[in-house]
Amino acid sequence: MLSKLVKAGDKVDLQSVDHLFADGKVKRYNTRVYDILSDDKLEIVMPMEKSKLILLPIDGEYDLVFYSDQGLYQCYARIYDRYKSNNVYVLAFELTSNLRKHQRREYYRFDCMIELRARELKQEEAMAAEQGKNQIVPGLPLRRGIASDLSGGGMRFITDIAFEEGSYIYTTFNLTTEGVTREYEIISKVLRVAEVANRPGEFEHRIQFANLDRDTREEIIKYIFEEERRLRRNRRG
Repeated sequence: MLSKLVKAGDKVDLQSVDHLFADGKVKRYNTRVYDILSDDKLEIVMPMEKSKLILLPIDGEYDLVFYSDQGLYQCYARIYDRYKSNNVYVLAFELTSNLRKHQRREYYRFDCMIELRARELKQEEAMAAEQGKNQIVPGLPLRRGIASDLSGGGMRFITDIAFEEGSYIYTTFNLTTEGVTREYEIISKVLRVAEVANRPGEFEHRIQFANLDRDTREEIIKYIFEEERRLRRNRRG
């Protein structure tokens, strides 16, 4: 797929995954594709800044955005070597995720099956959420659901009741990153609700995380990145 969508000479932007979606200015390097080696390996011209080469570290993980003739495409990749080829300094990358169409200002949605529990916020909780505060009354009953996709900005899940569009809900679910499992308790806004086709009594919700702190968002993004890399290794192995 890489060789069909990206070619030598195409512009590419690089950004370290350690700084994905961080607040403030994030360093992104502009360079170009040097050569496509295979469908999961390529060479990229080493970026420069003020006429100096930027020696990005081997084993560093990067978010790549390609400006191809067919549009913008994005993937994650790891630097496995750097060297000089025909008097050009290049970085050798190995893809660690699938190449996909890049949508600006949106978080990538990762297909998954994650068990969660949810409930609609009480009036006082919802009022606090509107003001950017998280004030959760503990111990209230929750409904079971299954998330079908997850991103740094929200998720899509199915449950046996329909929450009201525009309402705020409390969700809790577990994610395991680097062998450590953490419970996430997140307030979200319901953007859209629809009954699942051919499954009466089941409703799909699209929700947007509300008042999510930067560290929690980056942990979720890191989980998605690690899962994509694991799935890719499994497919290749």
